[in-house]
Amino acid sequence: MPEGHTLHRLALDLTGTFGGKSVRSSSPQGRFTAAALLDGRELTEATAHGKHLFVAFDGTEQQVHVHLGLYGAFSFVEQADPPVVGQVRWRLASDSVTADLRGPTACELLTPDEVEAIRARLGADPLDPEADVERAARAVAASRAPIATLLMDQRIIAGVGNVYRAEVLFRHRIDPKVPGRDLRPSTFLALWSDLVDLMGEGVRIGRIDTVRPEHEPDAMGRPPRVDDHGGEVYVYRRDGQPCHVCGTRVRTEVLGGRNLFWCPRCQRRR
Repeated sequence: MPEGHTLHRLALDLTGTFGGKSVRSSSPQGRFTAAALLDGRELTEATAHGKHLFVAFDGTEQQVHVHLGLYGAFSFVEQADPPVVGQVRWRLASDSVTADLRGPTACELLTPDEVEAIRARLGADPLDPEADVERAARAVAASRAPIATLLMDQRIIAGVGNVYRAEVLFRHRIDPKVPGRDLRPSTFLALWSDLVDLMGEGVRIGRIDTVRPEHEPDAMGRPPRVDDHGGEVYVYRRDGQPCHVCGTRVRTEVLGGRNLFWCPRCQRRR
């Protein structure tokens, strides 16, 4: 599932491509019937909160809410209304660019109250400069759940997925199974600050890179990582491979229904 940086980058791309322009809006697949209500309207802005995308249009208070889920994706083509390929839920088009949305979990036109209800149930977004980090810190400090579980609880921190949670815990040498209430407040704030930086860089470059310069392939004399997710990481999807720092084999197990990756030596409980 795309992590929060992907949605924030997508919001920037949609706003940069269509913002201030009247767009053609349609649903070639036929499942997003409300698309016709937006046809010919000006797209004013796309924003993101965690893994949720919101697209606003001039002349209506309603916004399109998109959740990509496991299989959703937008594709951009520099062409006006190219032939439809596959099951396109929503198509946005200008005179020179077309954006097609395929396979989302949600694509719906919502009222302001419905939009606010979604935002209200989401936690603090590290990519939001006004995020309520103190609220997230209190929720973590009050919980007996493992920190690895809490980091992916979208009601506490919105936008963090499996990659960022594994990597930020490794970068701070934290045992993923430590209960949230056992973390020092300063440790959580350090995790948060690192997420702000890592996810911000993810928005900028369009992929997840988490290794420090001294652990890059050129610095270590190792081959670059080859993976669908791209970018250099410490532990994510590296089960059975040697840790870049200590050489211990990276481990994995299922926690909360998701694969957890960690180094048993670097992340020993203190």
